[in-house]
Amino acid sequence: MEIIRYADLRPQPWRNGGGVTRELACHPQAASSQDGTWDWRVSIAEVAKEGEFSAFPGMDRVLTVIEGELFLLTVDGTEYPMEKYRPFRFSGDAPASGALPTGDIRDLNVITRAGAYKGYTSIIELSKKRAHPVFEGQLGILLQGQASVTPGAAPAEEGESTPATAEPVALSRYDAVVGSDVRSPEILGRGFLAVVSIDKAEG
Repeated sequence: MEIIRYADLRPQPWRNGGGVTRELACHPQAASSQDGTWDWRVSIAEVAKEGEFSAFPGMDRVLTVIEGELFLLTVDGTEYPMEKYRPFRFSGDAPASGALPTGDIRDLNVITRAGAYKGYTSIIELSKKRAHPVFEGQLGILLQGQASVTPGAAPAEEGESTPATAEPVALSRYDAVVGSDVRSPEILGRGFLAVVSIDKAEG
């Protein structure tokens, strides 16, 4: 079971000085420090200044405000009010800028190479009674509240009546759980979780 601890991530300042980004995951990993050479990237940005976004030609973007009340996103000349926990998809080719009418915000960014991958972001409310699994090709990111994660139950060994289980591991805010189809991690708690899915494009 793999957990990406947000506190361990190095902040990368924007070229325009408007904020910083922390990269949760990208593919291929060797491209993480080379701007725009990856096929997909998941990151969290702190936006402290109004201004233009960096262009990502040939990419699709899904942006979700995860902290702060309102972000005004302008894409290709059209303004879109971005409220908390409402994902918004737009083209990385389009000129984009942001305004901060209610102060600084934090956002979750999913960027994928068009035609190769498709990214999706869903916001779900966690439950203490029913665990939420995280599958291969997904990241589960704790946005708010308290939660813990365990690997899914191991297959029962011959002669065992109950599969072995592991102790839960506590998650901190913005920690990410890497999904798997083998003992898929399961998250329990109270609060909100972002589930990011990266799918290969069909054809």
